[in-house]
Parts: sequence; structure tokens; C-alpha cells
Amino acid sequence: MKEIAIIGSTASGKTGLSLELAYKTNSIILSLDSLSVYKEIDVASAKPTKEERGDIIHFGINEVFPNEEFDVIQFINCYKKAKKFAQQNNKNLIIVGGTGFYLKSLIEGISTGVDFKVKLDSNVGEVYDLLYSLDKEYMSKIERNDKYRVEKAYAIYKKTNLTPSVYFKENPKVPIAKDLKLFEILWEKEELKKRIAQRTSMMMNDGIIDEVIYLEKKYTRKPNCMSSIGILETLEFLDGKLNKKQLEEKIALNTIKLAKRQNTFNKGQFKSNKTSNIITNLNSDIIKYF
Repeated sequence: MKEIAIIGSTASGKTGLSLELAYKTNSIILSLDSLSVYKEIDVASAKPTKEERGDIIHFGINEVFPNEEFDVIQFINCYKKAKKFAQQNNKNLIIVGGTGFYLKSLIEGISTGVDFKVKLDSNVGEVYDLLYSLDKEYMSKIERNDKYRVEKAYAIYKKTNLTPSVYFKENPKVPIAKDLKLFEILWEKEELKKRIAQRTSMMMNDGIIDEVIYLEKKYTRKPNCMSSIGILETLEFLDGKLNKKQLEEKIALNTIKLAKRQNTFNKGQFKSNKTSNIITNLNSDIIKYF
């Protein structure tokens, strides 16, 4: 069994490439997308439809409902299930998506033994300042408003009485997919912007407004996924803050910003065992690898 990961920014063509390659290489697919894990979020997540998925077995899609939690631990469990299935059925495994944090955790591993569901006693900024005063080295790598990572650091401190730096030193991470081969799709900035604009237009035509109306009515605005790109802007539209044209423009703009963050993350975090190329050439690179 061979396993690879296809990475790249949002709207770079990862999904289409993975489906094409899955048929050619006898592979199953594990989605590496933090929004596609949710059932009923179809348009906003741009997840492949049932028709597009065809006979290809997928993991990491439609795993939980929007009001249920999904985190990196659950993603790693999805990976283990997908790999076991691939091994038992003589398949290869293609991991594909833009959630770099999940992929980084898969390659580097995660430290276990801490209940990461500790809630903050006060606001994020105050907790960050407390942790920064105790562990400047670790906290300087985290943005002050990054609630997710601040909450995890706080959980470590509260549960173990150790600073994160000391905890991770005493509990080193164990890689889960250490030698995973990565293939990165590259696009020129202007071309990627055009692709993002086209996909945003498709979302509008495919009914993102109706989808968000349904999601808000059923799940309210409380779940974390309701603040995702596409959903958040549509809620602003429903509040009368944007017209349809402004809605489409704002989704596209925020998606471009996301793409930039993803590219920066991929360049900074994934430097080894990676092949980067334009999509047509990358297709050939991957076929050769298999």
C-alpha cells in the first residue's frame, strides 16, 4: 500500500485531481478539510458531491453534524480507519485537503494524556497573557487571539501544572505518518484569484444562501463551523449588511486571504519529502510515484 497527501490552497484543484488519480491508482481518499467533515454543509464546504465521488471510497467527509465537535484527535482516528481499510482491501490512500494543521499533526504526531476540553476561565487575551508570563518561548509562537491554541496550552497547564514547553519536552510527539510523501499544487496568484472567483460564483448558483438559512434554523449560529468562510458572510447578508453582489465579493476576498495563509503555512511547515508543481505536471509526478 502506498499513501500520499495532495496539498495546496483552496480552489487549487485538489479534489478533482485526487478523484482522477484515485481511479488510476486504485486508491481511496481521506479528506483533509475541516468543513467537509460536517453533514449538511455541502455548498459552503465545496465538498465533492455523491456523483463526483462515484465509486471512490471516502473518509473524513460527513463524519459529524454541525452541532457536534470535530478536532485533530478525531481526524487522526479517521486516518487510522482509512489506512486500515486500504490495507485490508489492497488499496492505496490519497489524503487531500487544505487543513494544514491536521496534516502537520499527522506527520509530527501529537502529545497525548491531556484532556483538551478545558474551557477558559476568562477571555482569551487574559489567559494568553498569563501563559505568556509563564512560558514566553512557547506562547510567542501563538497569536494572542488564537482561541483554539490558547485553549490547548491552557489545558496543558491546568491539567499537568506544567508549562507547555516543559510538557512537550517530557512528552515528545510520536509521528503517525512520518514519511508521508507530499505533492503540492502551485498556481500563479492571478490565476488562483480567477479560480476562487469562479468557485464563489458557483457557490452562489448552487444555493449557498438557502443552505445557510437551513443551517441557521436547525443549528443556530453557535457552532464553530457557522463562522467559516462562506457561512459567516452569508449570515451578514441575511442580516441585511450586504447585498448579493457584496456577498459574493466578500466571500471571494476572504477566500483569497485564506489561500494566502494556506500557502504560507505549507511553505513554512512542509519542507521535506515534498514535490511542488503546476497541476498538469503534478498529475504525472504522482502517477510515476505510484
